[in-house]
Parts: sequence; structure tokens; C-alpha cells
Amino acid sequence: MSKSGFVPHVVADSAAIGAQRFATARDVALQLRPDQPIYCFRPGVLAADARAFKAVFPGKTAYAVKTNGEHEVLKTLADDGMAVFDVASPAEFAAARAVSPRSELLYMHPVKAQSDIRLAFETYKIRVTAVDHEDEVAKVLRIVRALDLDPEDFTLFVRIASKGEAAYELSKKFGAAPAHAAELLQRIDNIGFKCGIAFHVGSQVEDPTTYERSIATAAEVRDAARVPIAELDIGGGFPALYGADPRKRQTAMPPLTELMRSILDAVAKHGFGDTPLVAEPGRVVVARAYSLVARVLLKKGQRLYINDGIWSSLSDSWTGKLLLPVNHIPDPARRRRFGDPNKMVPFRIYGATCDSVDVLSRPFYLPETVDTGDWIEIGHIGAYSLSLRTRFNGFYPDTVVEVDQPFESADLGASLPEPERPQDGVGGDSRGELHEPPEEVR
Repeated sequence: MSKSGFVPHVVADSAAIGAQRFATARDVALQLRPDQPIYCFRPGVLAADARAFKAVFPGKTAYAVKTNGEHEVLKTLADDGMAVFDVASPAEFAAARAVSPRSELLYMHPVKAQSDIRLAFETYKIRVTAVDHEDEVAKVLRIVRALDLDPEDFTLFVRIASKGEAAYELSKKFGAAPAHAAELLQRIDNIGFKCGIAFHVGSQVEDPTTYERSIATAAEVRDAARVPIAELDIGGGFPALYGADPRKRQTAMPPLTELMRSILDAVAKHGFGDTPLVAEPGRVVVARAYSLVARVLLKKGQRLYINDGIWSSLSDSWTGKLLLPVNHIPDPARRRRFGDPNKMVPFRIYGATCDSVDVLSRPFYLPETVDTGDWIEIGHIGAYSLSLRTRFNGFYPDTVVEVDQPFESADLGASLPEPERPQDGVGGDSRGELHEPPEEVR
């Protein structure tokens, strides 16, 4: 032990770490004493959450690979019986088929390169795709004719625009207006393709009535088109559980069972009771399957600098303004601490890069005694954390261990004590005083 009271860090071999299995993330931190971020993967939690979704949804469940396409995720899902995957690129085709050679792939990206369409149809035998414009229909038809395939073997979903409250709202980028969608369905039916209607309410939906409104729009499109509808795809957006900021009034989302019940009621109400259903869950399936063990590099008042950030594992929490649940793992080598260990404080979180924008838009609520050298377990980051990593500044967390016990935080921040200074954001100057966050990170 050094004179400062810290145990010198010894860099461990990443491959050796990745082969290890631990009971808890606390064991990961205290046994490995890592200076680099480590992902804690919980395959049991992943399989259980996938089964929970399929148990309440009566249609075809297609896991959205974009959410987290890591091999261990796809293999765990495939081994547990997931046989349909929502894919958006050749890389995702390959990743899904690598773990499940006979899986059904739904190519639901509305705008595609013509060469990718040919690869999907010719090599991967994909027979389901989505469109939201007549030029996309023309691309698909061109490839079908070039390969001398029967249009009746294909289902083309027309993606309709939907709008609602979500962390990521997608209607500005994709989706045809109702009248346009009806025309596209008529065109597709005239060619001989089977017709489907699809929508996607966005990621981490915040308004449960968004689904009902989208289903009502789908019924309007169906009635205007007057063609047979083979399937209705209700997309994804099913929310995962994150933290709750005690300074703000919360609008609680209903549990998945209740949300799905309202969706299915809307399906029946709008005349889709006999139409086969498809869903593309991602976040709700994989969010709880990962946590991240990060180390505090420096504490400045109520600012914590950690070895991860928005350019690594935490961009989803930044752009989606998600308050992540966290656990404090004190370094036992630190003998002296200051403050009250039972007082929870909102700390502003700064990432590892030299970019001044590398600041989370929401605080971490941690004990006042957290300090340099401690670890923080950041929970529920399975969705989009690994998918959106960059190599900016050379930082790229890529070590994964298996952990048996689910992530547990006291109550995901729902009943933390009210902070003394209730600003919208939590920052700090060199004295640790709170101030408003810069506009670009709100």
C-alpha cells in the first residue's frame, strides 16, 4: 500500500477478465480494482425479461438488434428461444444469423441501399421489409424482378408516421402521412406483395396513449386503402425502468402488463383483433441486463469525473435525458472520508474525454462521502450503451464479465431526500457550488 492509503492498481489482462464470473458488481470492483470501465452482463436477467415480454404479447416478437447487438446478447436470446430479429443493416443480418442460422429476419429500416436489399433477399432470404415512400417500393420491386422472385412471397410494411412523448421521437425522420400510406398500400397490393402496416412510437415512450393513437391512425389508413392487411407491426418504444429525480414531479408509466393490455384493447377496438401482430422490443428486453462499473477519477465539490462518459457508454442517458440508477462502491483502501454516508447528494458527472460537452444531462445521486478512487455501479444500461460507443480520445470500454445477481438500487432514486438547492440541473464550480448546466447539455 502506498503512503497515500491507496492500493496501487495493477492492469489485468482483458481476455482473462472477460472469462470471469462474479456474484455481484461490488465483487468485480473490489477483486479486480479496475481503472477501466467494466460491463457486468447478466444473461439470466436478459432471458427473464425477454420471456416476460413474450408472455404478455400474443404476436410475433422480433428483438431489435440495434438496441444491443453484442454476440453474448444475441446468443443468450437465441438459446432461450428468440427466433425473430428486427435488423437494419448487413452487419445486423450477419450477427443475428451467426447465433441463430434459421431465425427469421425482419428488415424494418424504411430507407435502404439497393445493394443491401439485394443482399437481404438473395443471401439471407429475408422476405419482410418496410417502406414509407414509392421510390423505396421501386427499389424492392427492381430487386425482386432481377432475382426472378415471386412478389407474393414478400410482405411489405408501410411505415406510418406517429407522434407522441418519448425520449427519442422518430416521426420527423420516418413514416408516411395517412393518405400517402393508403396510396402506398394500394400500389403494393397491385404489384402482388402482401401488405402490412407498421409504426414506431419512438424509444422509451413516455405517453402510453401514443400506442392507441397510432393504432387508430393505422385503422384510418387500412380503411382508406381497402386492401388485405397481412400483419400490424406496433414497433418498439416499450419503456425500461430508470431512476426518478426527487426534485421533479413524476408521471409514472404503467407496468408492462398494464401497458400491453391497453395496447391490445386498442387493437380490438380499431378492428385489428384478427390481424396477426408484430412487435420490435429492444430497450425493455435488454436494459436491465447490463450495468457498468466506473471509477471516480476526481472529485471537485459536487462534481465527479469518471472514466466513462457520453462518448463511451453513457450517450443514451445524455441524449435521452435519463436519470440512471447508481450504487456507490467505496474503495476500502481510503481510510478517511468526509461528510454523512447517509446523505444522498446530486453530483454532476463529467466524462473521461477532454471534450467540454462530455457532461451528463442528469446527475448521479450518491452518498456525500463518495470520493476519488471509489467505484460507481451504473445500472440498467444494456440498451444503446454498447451500441453507441465511440473511440473518441482513444477511450473505448470493451471488457465484459458475467454477474449473477441483478442490479439493485435502493428504489431507483424514487424517494431520495430533496436536495437543498432544487435547480433543473446540477453543476459545480471549483468550490463545489451548484449552478445551472450549460444549455447544450440539457
